[in-house]
Amino acid sequence: MNARKIFEPGRMNAAEELLGPPLAAGRDDSTALICGPRSLSYGELDRLANRYGNAMVEAGVEQENRVLIFMDDSPDMVAAYLATMKIGAVAIAINVRVAPDDLRFVIEESRCKLLFIDACHEQLYRAIEGEFAHPPVVVPGGADSGPAHQDFVGHHADTLNYVPMAEDDMAFWLYTSGTTGKPKAVVHSHHDVLIADRHLRENLNLVPGERILTTSKISFAYALGHSFFGGLRCGATVILHTGWPDCGSILREIERSAPDLFCSVPSFYRNLLREGAAQSRAFNRIRHCISAGEHLPEQLFRQWREITSVTILEGIGTTETIFLFLSNTPGAARAGSVGRALPWADVRLLGSGGDEIADAGAVGTLWVRMDSLFDRYWNQQARTHAAFKDGFYCTGDLFSFDADGYWHYQGRADDMLKISGQWVSPVEIEECVLCVPDVAEAAVIGREDADGLVRAALFVVPAPGRPVPELEQAIRTTLLSHLSIYKCPRTIRFVSEIPRTRTGKVQRFKLHQLL
Repeated sequence: MNARKIFEPGRMNAAEELLGPPLAAGRDDSTALICGPRSLSYGELDRLANRYGNAMVEAGVEQENRVLIFMDDSPDMVAAYLATMKIGAVAIAINVRVAPDDLRFVIEESRCKLLFIDACHEQLYRAIEGEFAHPPVVVPGGADSGPAHQDFVGHHADTLNYVPMAEDDMAFWLYTSGTTGKPKAVVHSHHDVLIADRHLRENLNLVPGERILTTSKISFAYALGHSFFGGLRCGATVILHTGWPDCGSILREIERSAPDLFCSVPSFYRNLLREGAAQSRAFNRIRHCISAGEHLPEQLFRQWREITSVTILEGIGTTETIFLFLSNTPGAARAGSVGRALPWADVRLLGSGGDEIADAGAVGTLWVRMDSLFDRYWNQQARTHAAFKDGFYCTGDLFSFDADGYWHYQGRADDMLKISGQWVSPVEIEECVLCVPDVAEAAVIGREDADGLVRAALFVVPAPGRPVPELEQAIRTTLLSHLSIYKCPRTIRFVSEIPRTRTGKVQRFKLHQLL
């Protein structure tokens, strides 16, 4: 183990800020990672990361070179990520379900020097490798990130000093999934990890040795920030789930590993209820369930608590912030709300004219400022400039707040519908429809009628066995009873599923293609 390194003012290293605290506290032998039958202590993780770091230096990786990590969640994946930041390079974890065109785009845009790749994904890269003028050095993996990666690090020393970096030097990138178009690289700096543990410690009371499981992959900001970064900085045990998560595999993981905190997204909570997995007593033993990534319907909030006796604490963060900035907290959760502003976040609600909104109930665009805010979008100067104002970042999300300071999601600014001269939130209509028994999912978009006027169109996933004509009548009756007539969709389509991104967000452009 390396002794905790004291850097000169203004110099630091993100990897040291994540592993340094538990190592300095003497937690060398405490479990850092659990991945199936394999586990690593903090000391073992540090030594493995050091071996990866020394191997990368020998392979010619220099400071601020980009390193792509195209691997399933595993101890080797975590070690490679930490090692990349430790030597001053830039870590980029890629979604293992990326399309070939997007992988090609990321490799070209990042100009990565090194590519770690699992054996099961190597064929995808080999199919496109001839298209690169300067292909990266590829480090292939064996089964379960095994022999080939170990060959890469095998003979290297397990001691390595952290490279002191400026606080605002690049440390890692995240590519946004987006709902359409090419992904964009969100550039984060070394100092962005300094608040990684605050929500887990201060609000969720996570203590060293407790366990955290996230259904999202580390390549997504939600898991990266709150499981990988936050869990390690807390000295907790991070449970890594291999393979793409489904209800059965996650239930088995929870029964086997007994997490204290469970982080997921609303669509996954809904599936756990729908498939009966949530009825397992294993969920009753979880102390806190956290939700982010998309809005949590009030009905789902209540169903989950009724079945498991555990309250889902909804919050919101973005790829640009890494960590949550609004969240419900234990003992102060409000159904249908994303909670209140967290101490490390300064949030503002601005109207269309740019004036700050101070009245409860008024709808505006949410802007946020916090210490983990991203530096820029790579190679997109105009978009970066448009995203910032006086140090605040424009989330593009519409919110209102109530008299008690709880914030309520109203949808994306670009999803709002202008109907009969008035703005309508799809979220309001969707929430109303989800109150109808036997409606599994609902999504609303706008469509032009024969006169060129925008009207709401509703897509519904029915529960199995419910006759569609009866369900449609129940939906129309409920809408007319609770919403103004201009908000009620004239078109209702029943579909087998709502198209979503890999992070659970509705792909409304695909719904337009179904009309």
